[in-house]
Amino acid sequence: MTLLLAMVSLLALPLKAIEAADLENTLYLDLENGRVVIELLPDLAPNHVARIKELTREKFYDGLKFHRVIEDFMVQTGDPKGNGTGGSGRKIRSEFSSTPHVRGIVSMARSSSPHSADSQFYIVTADSPWLDNKYTVWGRVVEGMEFVDMIKKGMGSSGIVRGEADIIVQMQVAADAQ
Repeated sequence: MTLLLAMVSLLALPLKAIEAADLENTLYLDLENGRVVIELLPDLAPNHVARIKELTREKFYDGLKFHRVIEDFMVQTGDPKGNGTGGSGRKIRSEFSSTPHVRGIVSMARSSSPHSADSQFYIVTADSPWLDNKYTVWGRVVEGMEFVDMIKKGMGSSGIVRGEADIIVQMQVAADAQ
């Protein structure tokens, strides 16, 4: 019996380590309408995941607007200026992958330069294959897409949100929220 308990205890240790790793690679994106849970993908984009976690822990994203929202395409945030021209001031080299831009994928926004990503990111709300291999995928929504779909839509093809935009109430690494 003692041997059995010891074996069960040993088996539980790796499960706790896995659980902790999952929390370290999970983001809580709290919106006014509810919580979006994002699974981080460090195997695809280790530098981007590290940067997103760093900015999140600095509370960089808290209170930022969804400044560009195009219906049936994507919602974009991460600009402290709120107009698509700002960032953290810390550019990061691209980490493109073959992961398809399907509904729920989270990817870095950038200018025409492939290595110009900074802090802005978007969540894809409809399959967008023209983005594949051109933008760094670093996460995927695993819960709460219905709240992403509720984000105020922008105007026309640019998707610029006029007036009062929806905001990120708070963004946290799940391991820090415990």
